Amino acid sequence: MRLLSEEMDGYLAQGAWIRSIFELGLELKKKYGEDAVCDFSLGNPDLPPPAIVGECLSDLAGNAGRPFIFGYMPNPGYPRVREALAGYVSREQGLAVEPQDLLVTCGAAGGLNIFFRAVLEPGDEVICLSPYFVEYGFYVANSRGVLRPVPSRQGDFGLDVAAIAAAVTDKTRAVLINSPNNPTGQVYPEADIQALAQALADLSKGRERPIYLVADEPYRFLTFDGVTVPPVLPVYPYSVLVSSFSKNLSLAGERVGFVAVAPNMPGKEKLIGGLIFANRIMGFVNAPAIGQAILLKAMGSQVDTSVYTRRRDRMAEVLTRTGYEFFKPKGAFYFFPKSPIPDEVAFVSRLAKERVLGVPGRGFGMPGYFRLAFCVGEEVIARAEEGLARAREGL
Repeated sequence: MRLLSEEMDGYLAQGAWIRSIFELGLELKKKYGEDAVCDFSLGNPDLPPPAIVGECLSDLAGNAGRPFIFGYMPNPGYPRVREALAGYVSREQGLAVEPQDLLVTCGAAGGLNIFFRAVLEPGDEVICLSPYFVEYGFYVANSRGVLRPVPSRQGDFGLDVAAIAAAVTDKTRAVLINSPNNPTGQVYPEADIQALAQALADLSKGRERPIYLVADEPYRFLTFDGVTVPPVLPVYPYSVLVSSFSKNLSLAGERVGFVAVAPNMPGKEKLIGGLIFANRIMGFVNAPAIGQAILLKAMGSQVDTSVYTRRRDRMAEVLTRTGYEFFKPKGAFYFFPKSPIPDEVAFVSRLAKERVLGVPGRGFGMPGYFRLAFCVGEEVIARAEEGLARAREGL
């Protein structure tokens, strides 16, 4: 008896890499102890939220009897939260964003899903660079679209504008970029973003439906070595910004993010209206009330990013000493080293035997590499060195 659809059966097989490694980690920790396993499988921020988050929760607890705190609200979020968020995004993007240009969502994932639901027709294509966040394909398929990965630039995983432009067809509806990138840690420079915007502007001429540029930026706050993430909203009128506060406030489980559209987008009211309606009919209804209350007070605060800087540098030292080939990330908290053997699944299995857990690159659309999430303590990174070295022995 078949309990699932054929599509969902396929999804389970296709999208199980990260979770299966994470669950393997739980088994190994139970068997050998927490300190015996070096788990780099899941990008789960481990730093405590800023103190202001606790203060906000205390305030909410003291006012829990007020009925409006947990009641229904407008689907795009509390008006005062949208107003504060508009100021936040305006400063970040370097142009005036109004409250009506954005809505609060159930994390960046919810934001991407409602965007695709609002704009995609069956068979429409969304181009992204590979490697890419594993869920993108599912998000696009949820709205009957097709994800079309284009290889990133060889050597540094950079933005290959020419390759993206060459991949555009009559079915292309959006180009999705993620900077800082999960899993590579690459940050696309301003010149590349502007070149991409110009290419999409040229390619959109004469089309009934423009090609959107969608920037997924939950790691914008976390860059290294003075690198900055250039804004997208000022450079292209059909640009859309999607982000969340899961990482910078360590609120991944609270599910609060946003979608903002370029203020100069022609007909933007129609798009925002569609996003709000999609937010409702997809069952999100609205972003969590507690998350929005926290956001109202904590916006502008963030975790101590110097901790991640030290971890990145320590991980780079360990990988160098153990002989791995890698790109040193400019942002986010991931390394994406090249596997010492072509079959990275087999190599990740070797690592697991040494109680070091990574995720095969094919889960991100790029076989031959594997991902290590360094949102763990420095002592875990140091302890992994021996296992990383042993896994290479005899290859």
